Amino acid sequence: MLLNLIAVIIAIAGVLGALVHDGYLAMLYSAANKRAGGAPIAQYVRSRFAVAGVTTAGALLAWLFTSGNATMDILGILLAAGSGGAAMKALQSTQQRYRTGG
Repeated sequence: MLLNLIAVIIAIAGVLGALVHDGYLAMLYSAANKRAGGAPIAQYVRSRFAVAGVTTAGALLAWLFTSGNATMDILGILLAAGSGGAAMKALQSTQQRYRTGG
């Protein structure tokens, strides 16, 4: 029971991390399409949509795994942590690429 609760919390955190990355890319893409000269940014963001989709799908699958037995909970924890961690690393990479000085 405790393992399942931990797995669900980690899975939800993984999904939230993936959704934050998805939202940031969507916001960046929208802004790039509204601005003259934003085509290179929009192209970069389009190239990152695959990573965002895979990490989101992985995190959602991990959440589904938490409805199983203890083995599935452990697999869910591993998949959620990996997907959420990859999404946050990709988010940080994108933010650093387009960060301005102030």
